[in-house]
Amino acid sequence: MKSLIYPGMGLLFALMTTGASAAVLQQDTIPTSSGNLTITFLGHATLILSYGGKVIHVDPWTDVGNYAGLPKADLILITHDHFDHFDPKAIALIKTPQTAIVTTPTVARQLAGATALQNGETTTLQGIRIEAVAAYNLVHLRSPGQPFHPKGIGNGYVLTLGDKRVYIAGDTENTPEMKTLKNIDIAFLPMNLPYTMTPEMVADAARAFRPKILYPYHQGETDTSKLVALLKNEKDIEVRIRRMP
Repeated sequence: MKSLIYPGMGLLFALMTTGASAAVLQQDTIPTSSGNLTITFLGHATLILSYGGKVIHVDPWTDVGNYAGLPKADLILITHDHFDHFDPKAIALIKTPQTAIVTTPTVARQLAGATALQNGETTTLQGIRIEAVAAYNLVHLRSPGQPFHPKGIGNGYVLTLGDKRVYIAGDTENTPEMKTLKNIDIAFLPMNLPYTMTPEMVADAARAFRPKILYPYHQGETDTSKLVALLKNEKDIEVRIRRMP
């Protein structure tokens, strides 16, 4: 396993943040059979994927980006209805009449024209195959008997981009559905207590479905070096650490 720490991966945007000077966003570029996939890391659970001339926004949130200065979306993915994942203001700033939105039934009821996917369902939009994967808590509870993310409410998504399969997990723990995923090239797994996974849970999931590249994201205050240490002997899993608090 290789571990790559923040700098040196190239830059996509200079983002103007409210009341601050331009901040440079991290970007990775990964080749696929149909051209490069560019991943831009805004922070928290918020990503931009650029592929095949399409711009894909994941869980856009105005707290981590000035969306007036970011590219419009061809596709928006929303994992669930919590405020830090479903931000109507951010969506309004990047949506065009041609934008496709994929989300959960709960969120789709609040967004005209959005495509709702239940856990386990699949669709193809903007030429991209999108699979919805269940995202939920097994262990961490809001109160007795009440998980932070109940089963059947949230989605993760597997995108097929050329010959690459990209898994964006959303807010979840290391569920059986996650562990049975196959042929995942790039995975984004949340690591933010008490809402999602510990480093040990992320490592357990990674050992089960073995993504070639693993990005912990939605990190909060979690020490990402713990995950690097846990997976140091997994030579076929490359852990990449980016700024995603």
